Amino acid sequence: MTTTVRRRVRVHGRVQGVGFRWSTREAARRAGVGGLVRNLPDGTVEAEVEGTPDAVEAMLAFLREGPPGALVTGVDVEDVPLVGETAFDVSG
Repeated sequence: MTTTVRRRVRVHGRVQGVGFRWSTREAARRAGVGGLVRNLPDGTVEAEVEGTPDAVEAMLAFLREGPPGALVTGVDVEDVPLVGETAFDVSG
């Protein structure tokens, strides 16, 4: 039996307008996680990531750094209930 976890992550800094969401989607595909990523009105990026603990940790490492051009100044992480997502979506 494989354990599955889900985390909600809010990323602070220069994270909008730098390809953050699209890079996150590609990183999620490589890691094999489901979830979503979106820009929030306050200038942060929010992601929810669901998968094995190792895959989710890999995504958290990516989100703490971001793609080239981003400047991550902080990351808030919280556990959230599982949804059962296997696809990863980009929204607003």
